[in-house]
Order: sequence, then structure tokens, then C-alpha cells
Amino acid sequence: MSNVARHRITELTQEIREHQFKYYVLDAPTITDAEFDLLLKELSELEAKNPELLEPDSPSLGVGGGFSTTFEQHDHIEKMMSLDNVFDLDELGLWFDRVEKEITEPRYLCELKVDGLAINLLYENGELVRALTRGNGVTGEDVTLNVKTIKNLPHTLKGSRIPDQIEVRGEVFFPITAFNELNESLDEAGKQLFANPRNAAAGSLRQKDPRVSASRPLSVVVHGIGAHVGGKFQSQSEAYEFLKGLGLPTSNRFRVVSTRADVEKFVAHYNEHRHDVEHEIDGIVIKVDEIASQQVLGFTSRAPKWAIAYKYPPEEVTTKLLDIRVSVGRTGRVTPFAFMEPVKVAGSTVTNATLHNQEEIERKGVLIGDTVIIRKAGDVIPEVLGAVIAQRTGKEKKFVMPTHCPECGSVLKAITEGDVDIRCTNQRSCPAQLRERIYYIGSRAALDIDVLGLEAAVALLADKILEDEGDLFNLNQEKLAASRFFTKKDGTPGKNVEKLLAALEEAKARPLWRVIVALSIRHVGPTAAQALATRLGSMDAISAATIGELADIDGVGSVIAESIVEWFAVDWHQMIVKKWSAAGVAMRNVAGEIKPQSLAGLTFVVTGGLEHFTRDSIAEVITAHGGKPSSSVSKKTDYVLVGSDPGSKFAKAQELGVTIIDESAFIALLEDSK
Repeated sequence: MSNVARHRITELTQEIREHQFKYYVLDAPTITDAEFDLLLKELSELEAKNPELLEPDSPSLGVGGGFSTTFEQHDHIEKMMSLDNVFDLDELGLWFDRVEKEITEPRYLCELKVDGLAINLLYENGELVRALTRGNGVTGEDVTLNVKTIKNLPHTLKGSRIPDQIEVRGEVFFPITAFNELNESLDEAGKQLFANPRNAAAGSLRQKDPRVSASRPLSVVVHGIGAHVGGKFQSQSEAYEFLKGLGLPTSNRFRVVSTRADVEKFVAHYNEHRHDVEHEIDGIVIKVDEIASQQVLGFTSRAPKWAIAYKYPPEEVTTKLLDIRVSVGRTGRVTPFAFMEPVKVAGSTVTNATLHNQEEIERKGVLIGDTVIIRKAGDVIPEVLGAVIAQRTGKEKKFVMPTHCPECGSVLKAITEGDVDIRCTNQRSCPAQLRERIYYIGSRAALDIDVLGLEAAVALLADKILEDEGDLFNLNQEKLAASRFFTKKDGTPGKNVEKLLAALEEAKARPLWRVIVALSIRHVGPTAAQALATRLGSMDAISAATIGELADIDGVGSVIAESIVEWFAVDWHQMIVKKWSAAGVAMRNVAGEIKPQSLAGLTFVVTGGLEHFTRDSIAEVITAHGGKPSSSVSKKTDYVLVGSDPGSKFAKAQELGVTIIDESAFIALLEDSK
């Protein structure tokens, strides 16, 4: 057995070292954190069973990759420990057992495990003198100049209890909103995107030129203390209050509890709400709160026994790309998607992930047969991030876009010259387009019709109840009785019949702009639809307007104007509008629907999270009050509305001297008709 174990330990050690190098030095990991944790766990278990095979330089005894880049290295005054991980409540229960065997009635501090880059900050006489990465736990890389560009980190401590010397441990992270904005700007510039916020934080901090780091909206949160001279506290939570009093950025999301059940509730809460936080988290850290108890429990060679990390299911995993297929959307757009071996990600099993278009496939360099990295955040459709090139066998093959629609056989082509998207030309009767259009009508973005989901849309078309969306508002019990989806086994109307008919009746009174959105006119979303409804007031006026008249409306422009005129020029499109109108769907603005035009002529850019508005609703509000929402800051921008954790647009506004306002100032503008 020892020879087999020796071989496997050698194999694991080499593999782990390679992954550490890719992770810590290249910032280009080829496996996920969860997969790395499993390798390290296997190594630790083998060494525990075969202690004679444990080498002094084993990765299981370290806390990361002790690899250097071009940055100078320094030792930490006190070793930076890592954390042991558990992956389910049973493993967490075993940790509780070990703690409570030594400590009677311990109190536990629960906090979020920020998915960022560990940092050690050394303050002497209140001044930040050095910032080191974790490195191998003993020695880290000096990134002081880059860390000093982080806006929420003080260079000088405040308060009356400033210690002579203190090492502060924390995590540098990239706020999710800012990360999305950074990737948008990189995409516009044709540059390679960051795979995730952790990589973006690491890549931004490891820059030779601090000006590059300064241009990235990094943030930091502190969560521990290393060596210190001065400053005494009895518990971890008291230490956090001490750090907060020094002006350091601490989290307000930690909680001290006294029972296992309360810890498990905290874990469950943030598993459900992990995407409500401004930064990414990959689990919860649980610590024994009392310092005296921590000292009793002590440490292993790499981690404290008084703390544990509960890791959530991974949101990035690898799987086999079996095929690349295409789907057809409501406007005919053909989108390639990855068909993969089933894999569990973020708690659910997925087999499909979007690939956007042919150009995106080529940019990511993905081949059929590749091992690919996929990611899923919240309710977002899983997306392929890229291929694991090292695992190619030579049997992979390139994807070629089809020339004909997979659902109706019609020719696929680009509508306009230079368009990266190709579309099915059978707009009226392509089953895929019909299905998606009817489904979209019922969505929250359009008329928000309860029961009219994808299954209902499929049933209405398959059972020949609808030929197209024009007859949607003429449905009745008699027509729906022809569908097994809407009837019980005995043939009587199911509960969804009454719900659907009531929802359709309610939808007839929706605002005009929602009706415009529901028509699935290419390029016309909520912002343009609100601008059209506000300026022209009725469907008749919109359909009769010229390209020039439409393009003159703020929030519309020439491309959308051409698309609107082209749409209304099609006779069966006009028939849909007539049928809906005859059925009682609102085709004009009603009294009181038009908002005061307090923002008329003003252009707004929004960055960061807002308290009273979502991303969609703030654009709707701006447009409804006569303003124009924009995605990029320029000298023509009138206001930049800044929320929490603003992105690069905030820095751009400062650079250009554009007026910056907060949410309360924006609300005041809405109410001031002057």
C-alpha cells in the first residue's frame, strides 16, 4: 500500500504545485477553487494515513503558492495562516465536536468569506508602511504602492488607541458592479476579459505600474490581526470594533452566536443571499470568538483549530463540451450554445451554457470536445468562460455556424452588413420565433402576464390554439379546452385557465410603453419604448412617424428608428396591433401616465448599486421624466449618478469634471420641474 500511496502523493504534490503556480503567479487558473480543495484534501488524508511519507515541503503544510513575480519579497512578522475547509453540515458538526470537547459553551463569530486576494497590512505608529500578499504564509510579495491606491483604505490610522505596530489581515476584492463595468470596457476595446472578480482583483493588484491599479476600483475589507504592539481585546468581535475605531474598513455582516443552530442559520441565509452582497463570497468563516479560547485550541502547521471555512457549492466548474448547437430567439437571432456533460454548478445541474455568437466562440478559442470552464452566478444563464487548453487531445474540432434554421429550415443571414449576428428569415411562422415571442409577452420586461410562461407558450402553439400572438387576447375557456396543458384529466378546465384569462384581462390596461416592448420590435427595449410613448403618446402616432421624426427622440436614434419603421411596414405586424386594439389592449397613454419632464434634455450615467432603484427601473425613471440614460461617460454627460461601490465610470466622471450626484440629489431633481 505504501508504494501506491507514495506514487499518488508524489503525483498529487506535483499537480498541486503546478496549479498553485498558475493561480498565484500567472493569475490564470485552469481548475476551480473547489477542484483544488479536493486535491489538497486527498493529499492531506493520504499523508495522515501514511505519516512516514509526509515531506517537510508538502503543499499540505503550506498555505499557498510561495512563488515570486518581479515584486520584492518580505517576511510577515507573524505567519499568515490559512483555513481548513468543510463542505457540508456533517463536516461542520465534526469541527463543532472538536471545539466543544475543549471549550465549554463557546461563542461563535460568523462572517462572510470574501472571494478576493489575501493581504497583510503593516502599520507603524499609525502609518501604513508595507502591504504584502500572503505568499507562502511566511514570506509575501510587496505590493505597497498598489495597495495605497485603494480608496477605502486609510494610509494613516485614527483614534486615541493607535498601536505602535500592528499587522492587519484583510481581503482585496473587486466589487461585482465595478467588475461588470470593467469587463464591458475591455470588451468594447477588444481586449481579453477577466474570468471573475477574484482574477480581476489579483490582476489589478499585481501591476508594475501603480497607475494601472489606481484606475481599477479595488476595495478591501479587514478581518484579522497578526503581530501587534499595543491594543488589547478579549474577543474577535472586540478586535473588529478596535479595527473599526482605527478607521479601517471592517464588515458589518458578521454575527456572534452561541449555538450550532444559529451558525447553521447564518450559513443558510447567505447561501440563499450570496448574490445580494457587493462582492463575491465563496462561503462562511466561523471562528471561536473568545481570544482565550482560541489560545487553548491552538493551531496546526497551517491553520488555526479555532476557525473553519464552510465552502458553498462552486460557481465555476469544468466539464466536457460535447457539442455546440444553436437556438433561435424571438427576433430571429441565432445564438450558439454549449451542450455539455451534466455538471453541478451553484447548486443545480446544467447541460447548456451560452456562447453568444461565432465571433465570441473564436475569441474564447473553444472547440467541440474541449474541457471547458463554465460559470453561473445567481439566476444568470451559465456561460462558458474558456477552454482548458492543457487537456486537449487533438481530437477536438472547430464549430461552424449553420446556414439554415434548425427549426424551420429557412435561410440564415445577417440583416445588416457587418452584423455579427445571423437571423432566421422566416419571422412570421418559424416555430422558435413564435414560441419565444409569446413567452416574452408574458415576461416581466413586457406585459407581465401570470401563467404565460414557456410551457404555456409551447402548448398554445402545439395545440393550434394560436397561430401567432395576434389572437392572444381573444383566448377564452372554450379555446383553451383544446389543450391538455390547460385541462384536467376529466376534460374540465384546469386552475391555470382562470388565472391566465384574468391575467390577460389585467394586461390590457398596461402602460403603452409595455405594449410597445411586447411587440418584439428589434432593438426596442424598455428605455426606447418609454421615450416613444412619452413623446408620441399613441401607437397610431408611432406607426405613422418617419425615420427622421423617430430618430429625433432622445433615447431612440437612427438605428432604432429604422427598425421601428421597418416593423410597421410589414402587413402581419400591423394586423397584430389591430387585433390587440380590438381586444381592448391600451394603445395610447392614459391621463396621469405621463410624468413631469423634469429631466428633459439631460443625459445621465449610473454607476454602483442604488437603494431605491434597480438597473432597469432607474433607466425607466430617467426616460419617463424626459432624460436620457447612457452607458458611457463623456463631456456631453450632464450627471453621473453614483451609488455604492461605483465602477470605473465614477473615476471617468472625476477626470472629465462631470457633475456627480448621489441618489438623494437625483430624487430632488425628479421633483424639481425647474
